[in-house]
Amino acid sequence: MASQAREKFATQVNSEILAHVRSLAQSEGRQLQALVDEALADLIEKRRQSKPRSAVMAVYQASHEKFGALYKKLAE
Repeated sequence: MASQAREKFATQVNSEILAHVRSLAQSEGRQLQALVDEALADLIEKRRQSKPRSAVMAVYQASHEKFGALYKKLAE
């Protein structure tokens, strides 16, 4: 993996969470920043996957416009 530009930032974190993350970093022999990078990347991926793709939503909308009445009757 190529080295990427890094940027410093400051934030506040729950003390217990930070203690657990520091402990994990130490037990894994990794730097705290590596775990923060991993956690942020995981969050981005999680949020990306939770949103339906625009193409999927377009097909859904078209289907709902065409068959909305049928869907309503089937639901009854």
